[in-house]
This record gives sequence, C-alpha cells and structure tokens, in this order.
Amino acid sequence: MTKVNALAASSHHSPGMMRAVLLAWLIACLVPPVLAQAQAQGVMRPGSERAIETAKPTRAIAAGLFGRTGPMALQRQDDAVPGWKVLGPSEPLGFIASTWEVTRSVGYSGRPLEMLVAVDMQARITGARLMRHSEPILTLGLSDEDIARFVDGFAGIDLTDPDGAGQGPDMPDIISRATVSTGVIRDSILRTARTLAIARGLLPGGGIDRVSYAPRDWDALIEQGAITRRTVTLTEAAQALAGAKMPLPTGDAPFIDLYAAVIDPPTIGRNILGQQQYTRAVGALGPGETALFVASRGLYSYRGTAWRRDGVFDRLVVTQGDARIALVKSGYTRIDDLAITGAPELKERSIFHLPGDGFDPTRPFTLELTASRAAETGEVSFTTDLGYVLPAAHITEPPAAPAPLWQSRWQEKRLPVASVMVMMAALTMILLAQEWIVRRKRLWLGLRLGYLTLTLVWLGWVLNGQLSVVQVVAFVQSLLSGFHWETFLIEPVIFTLWAGVALGLLFWGRGVFCGWLCPFGALQELSNLAARRLGVPQIAVPHAIHERLWIIKYTLFVAILALSFYSMDMALRLAEAEPFKTAISMRMMRAWPFVAFVVVLLLAGLFIERFYCRYLCPLGAALAIPAKLKIFDWLHRRPQCGRECRLCETKCTVGAIDPLGRINPNECVLCLRCQVVMTDPGTCPVLKRRQRQPEAKPS
Repeated sequence: MTKVNALAASSHHSPGMMRAVLLAWLIACLVPPVLAQAQAQGVMRPGSERAIETAKPTRAIAAGLFGRTGPMALQRQDDAVPGWKVLGPSEPLGFIASTWEVTRSVGYSGRPLEMLVAVDMQARITGARLMRHSEPILTLGLSDEDIARFVDGFAGIDLTDPDGAGQGPDMPDIISRATVSTGVIRDSILRTARTLAIARGLLPGGGIDRVSYAPRDWDALIEQGAITRRTVTLTEAAQALAGAKMPLPTGDAPFIDLYAAVIDPPTIGRNILGQQQYTRAVGALGPGETALFVASRGLYSYRGTAWRRDGVFDRLVVTQGDARIALVKSGYTRIDDLAITGAPELKERSIFHLPGDGFDPTRPFTLELTASRAAETGEVSFTTDLGYVLPAAHITEPPAAPAPLWQSRWQEKRLPVASVMVMMAALTMILLAQEWIVRRKRLWLGLRLGYLTLTLVWLGWVLNGQLSVVQVVAFVQSLLSGFHWETFLIEPVIFTLWAGVALGLLFWGRGVFCGWLCPFGALQELSNLAARRLGVPQIAVPHAIHERLWIIKYTLFVAILALSFYSMDMALRLAEAEPFKTAISMRMMRAWPFVAFVVVLLLAGLFIERFYCRYLCPLGAALAIPAKLKIFDWLHRRPQCGRECRLCETKCTVGAIDPLGRINPNECVLCLRCQVVMTDPGTCPVLKRRQRQPEAKPS
C-alpha cells in the first residue's frame, strides 16, 4: 500500500510522468524487435561496416567512366589502396576505386554512400558513378537525373592542380536543397581519387624524393636518422648463445655493429656511395624496387656463406607489417668502398633490392638479423632487430589536398551563422529576464511577435534553418554506424541551431525550439493570431480528448525511428508527415498533394492554435523525451492555479496546462503567456481579488 501511495504522490508532483513511463515502455517494446530483424537481414549492424560488399565495376561501367569504346580488361588490385586497373587494347587506361572501400564514406543518413571513381594515367578524374545511397534529401527531394548530373560534373578535374584538386571553377555546384548529401559526395570523390592517384604513382605525394640533393657526412646522416645502427656486444651475444660448442668471448667489443639505410634519395645514397656508384646502384633497380644499404663491422658476418649455394641471405630478413621479405642473390651488390666522410671502418658493405609489391619504403620497417652457433644438440640462436624509418625530409609532399567542404561552408556562411547566434543570444536574454518582461504585457507581446516574425522570415524562408525529425534519425543512425562530425558540419546554420537547442533542452526544455526557433511553429502562431483578430472562432478541445491526441505524435516519432532501422527509404516517406520541407525549405514550390497537406494543417491551426504542434509533430515528440532532463523550472504557479482560477489553462497556446493548473513540460512551448496572465493585475483573478480586499486597519 505504501508503494502505491508513493507512486501516486510521485505522479501528482511530476505531471506527465506516467505518460513518460508508458512511452519508454512502448519504445522498449517496439525498437528491440525491429533492431533484431534489421540485424538479421544485415541492414543495420553497428561496427560491421567492413562486411558490406563493395560495388564492382563491369566492363560497361568502366567504358562509361573512361568514355572509351572497344575491348578492355579489369584487374583487381588488393593492396593498401584497393581498386581495379583498367587495361585497353594496347595500354593501361587508368584505375577505378570505390569511395566506400577507400574512404568509408558515410552519408547524412549514417548509411554507406558509395561511388565508383575513375582516374586516368594523367591523374585526371575521368568520371564517377553513384552506386549506393540512403540519403534523406536524395530519396525524396531530388531526381536521379539531378544526382547523375552532379556526380558527372567531376569528370575532367585535374588532381595535379597545385592549388588543390577541386578548387577551380570547373567544380560542380553543391545542390542547395541537398547541401549535406552532395557535400559528402564531393569530398568522397576527391579524397578517393587523390588517394588512388598517389598509391598508383600518378601523383608524387608520399613517395621518395629522388631529385633533391644536399651534401652530408656520415655523422649528419646518423643524426638525421637516414642511417640507423644496432650494436650487439660480445657479452650480449655470449649470453644469448649460451650453450654453443665454442663459447664466445665476452667484452664491450662489437659482436656485430649493424648499419642500414634506404639509399634511393640522392642526399642519402649519393653521399654514401659517390655519384658514379650511386648512379649504377639506382639504375639497376627494377620498376618499383628500392635499394637498401646494409653494412657492418665486428666478429659476425650478416652475409654468411649459405647464400652462395641457395641464393638466399638467410641471416637477414626485412619485415613490414605482416610481410616478411627475404634478401636474395639476384638483388645483391657488394660495395667495396664508400665515398662519404666520417664512416667507421666497416667489414661488410652491401646493397639489396627490395621489391615494389608488398613493400613501402616510406613506411617504417625492420631489418632482422639472426645469429646462430652449433650446440651439443642442434644449435642455439638469437634474433636482433634494427628498425628504420625514412626521414620525412626525403619524402615528397603530395599536391595540396582539397580543403574539407565543411570549412569552406563555414567561411561562406559566416554572416548567417552569426545572425543565428545573435538570435539565440537574444532569446537567452528574454528567457533569463522573463520575470521582468512578463510584467510588461505590451513589451512581451512586441518581443513575442517580432521574434516569431524574424524566425519565420529570416531563419526559415531566408536561411532555410528549419530543423527536422529526419536530422534526429540521421544522428541516431550515425551514432550506430560510425559517427562523423564532418557530415553534420557541412550545414553550418542547422549545426548552430542544433547546438543551441541542445543547451536549451538542458536549461529550459523543448520550448526553446518549439516556441521560439521553429519557423513552422511561428507560421502557425502568427496565422492563428491573424485569424483571431478577424473573428475566426476558436475550438476548445476538451482536456480528456486533448491529452489522448498527444499519443499520435509520440507514436509517429517512434514509428519513424524504428522504421529507419529496417528501411531508411520507408522511414523518410513516413517523415513526410512533417510539413516543414514543403512550407519552409521549398516555400510551397512542390507537388500539389504536399501543398494541400500544408494548407489543411494551417487551416486547422486557424481554429485550434498550433494544431500541428499539439498533436502531430514527431520532432516535438523527439525533443520532449530528452527535455525530461532539464535542470531548471523557470515557470511559476500559485496555489490558487487550477483550484480557484483556470484562466491560464484557457489562454495556453498548446494546452499544456491541465485542469489542476499544472504545466506539462513535455507540451509547453515556453511562450510565457501564462506568466503574463498571472502577473497582470488587470487580468489575473487572484490579483484582482487582492486589490479589492481592504487593507487591515491598525488596532
């Protein structure tokens, strides 16, 4: 009995708590089965994006991307940058790569966004083709021809442009109604093409600098890290080879003093070998091969003698990642003399060729040396490592990368973003000073109508700053499938608005957006005000019916969110229950069924103020759920509210005040009308009664 009473008391002091509990229960019941079904079908599995099959080009697709006819062949290349090599009848045409496979491009919906990009042998993009997407605006706002025209616009872009690929006037314009989606497409195509061109040697970026030369001595190259060294003393070797038939002497003298260097850069190789010997060494390299200089002094020989019989230097091996590269006789050259000054007295000097496939000299690698000696049974051995990293001074810089689109978008939208921030700062001041403002009815009304007009005209129709439940769904999908800030930063006005709304939810609840920053909400309130001024009768919905109609918007939001895990396309079609795109973003320039839907909602709003906000808005429902966490309760009530007076209930814009006088924060849009009523001595019955009571006479 005590628990029941406690629950009842809690419900009484926390309006709407039971409804919130029921809503949480509904989400808990509906979403997991949908998630399970989606995962079973492979349409949504967080962290498993690598299992998604990459689109593969056919000969017909390759022909279209390169604009060629005739026979051609495609060869799959599974290396650090995977893709396909396209061969014509007599010569290579270029390369093709998937943006999903190379850059893991994820769209605004949080789902893979995949294009095939073709680059010719002159490092020019010859074409791109959209293969897969689940984008909100692409699905409903644009035609396939619009998308194809935008993607085709990347053909002809020169990746060798010193100012950065994609900086010139030949770049296709971002589609205004699909800024985020087409921005992601743009960045994915340029990044993939550039990465592919560098990996295939079409651009100089990331490769060895084979041109620059500066004189250096041995100590300077050692200090720079161009030559690395590993010393094993006799004492260390004797301990490692304990048990050998012929024990090693001990001491600080070197068992082996091993040196290694990549000599392809002239500043390294030419200084070590001299011009003539260096020219012969690099001239003998095959396509893609690298020359590794190895030298030593001390008791032990890294060459040994077994290589004379089987052609393999079994004491040395180069490792890079999982690859182990043997040094063989066919790529070996003995060096008798060095040209560099300051070199120690070396016992052995050699050059080994490292293959072009499976080895990248610009990445760290290790030279492993194995030393062994015969023991009573078998042999004892140890391995020592000599790590090597080619200094950055000997690696060429690639051409300038295209600046991320979000950076240029923020530069372009500086003034709009600043205006939105000023609007939110002004709203903050209004809400912080609300107790002073609501005591001045005309000031409150002027601020209210002026702000709503600014929200509708400037924020909505001019800046296109209308938030949507689609963005909530996209955010959730992005969290589940791999979050990328860049995707959301592409639209600065929307990002700034969401940042402000997030803080507003924490301090004041959903009313910060729904009551002040929603252009469609402003349109409804302003149109209803005009209707009331013209004498249009208002319909008072009984509270029992009014409260039950709230179920519609919460159910609609849960349905959109749950459906997005199964089919984003179906979820976005259901999200057309929002009239925002038609009325605000597209300014009613849309097919007649969408326009008719908006007109019906606005007509209903003439008789029931904010009809759509009250019963149908899934975005309002989405914001009401986290708004339960708000810290402060800024709206005041009197003990007489709901018992002696119900005036505020009848004046509430959205019917957020129940018959007991309590304000439901899930429904309140923070218009402050109730605060104006209860502080106005000429309106509030409680204040009127106090004024009529005679002052007590002193005894």
